[in-house]
Amino acid sequence: MAELSTPSMDRPGRANPPKRGFVSLLVQIIGELLITAGVIVLLFAAWELWWSNIAADNAQQHAVEQFAHNFQGPLAPQALATPGPEDYGPPLVTPAPAVDGETFGVIYIPRFGEDYYRPLVQGTSTAVLDTLGLGHYGSTAMPGAVGNFAVAGHRQTHGAVLDAIHTLVPGDKIYVQTRDGYYTYVFRNNQIVLPTRTDVLLPVPTAAGAAPTQSFLTMTSCNPRFGSQERIIAYSVLDSWQPASAGPPAAIADLVASTAGKG
Repeated sequence: MAELSTPSMDRPGRANPPKRGFVSLLVQIIGELLITAGVIVLLFAAWELWWSNIAADNAQQHAVEQFAHNFQGPLAPQALATPGPEDYGPPLVTPAPAVDGETFGVIYIPRFGEDYYRPLVQGTSTAVLDTLGLGHYGSTAMPGAVGNFAVAGHRQTHGAVLDAIHTLVPGDKIYVQTRDGYYTYVFRNNQIVLPTRTDVLLPVPTAAGAAPTQSFLTMTSCNPRFGSQERIIAYSVLDSWQPASAGPPAAIADLVASTAGKG
């Protein structure tokens, strides 16, 4: 059987295909550009939420390992000479680092996970927070001092160090380790404020002109979790401390040992 012939485009009675106009061509180009832009946005989001976390986690792990390597003191709780709670006197005040980016301690927050720990680093510049995690506001107190020890950290990117800040409940323990010892803070409450509310960093948070009589820990991060229109503030107060020679609190002893590679 003979094959069916292909209709000739110039056969009489057959209309020629319409030529594409400038408007339709422009619409196609714009559509392709929008698709390309969407792909770029998705790739950037993946980098922000995935790769930046991996890179920051590696940098923070290295910072903790370096701190643990230089830490002087037992890595297990030491037996007390007498039964009952030990009174170690007024807490030692950790000296403020001379330069931004220097790691001066490690923070342990069991509410964020049984293996949660992050370095404490001087400064709150973008370079510090995007890489090393929790940065100390240089204008605030250091651990052990009467006043407000305030730190900042990202919530969803660059290690997501404070992603679970909203899960803290009153009474939760937060442990800070420095070369001088261990400081145990107890969480009190959180607060949502606008980014302009710098009074949360005052010696007595939000109380202008008040003289501090307690040692506070204030953690600040963006709010909501995937935005930055507000700030979420978590307030804690120093409950107890013990020198490095006493070893870590029992609740974090295994984790402290693991950071030194001896867990």
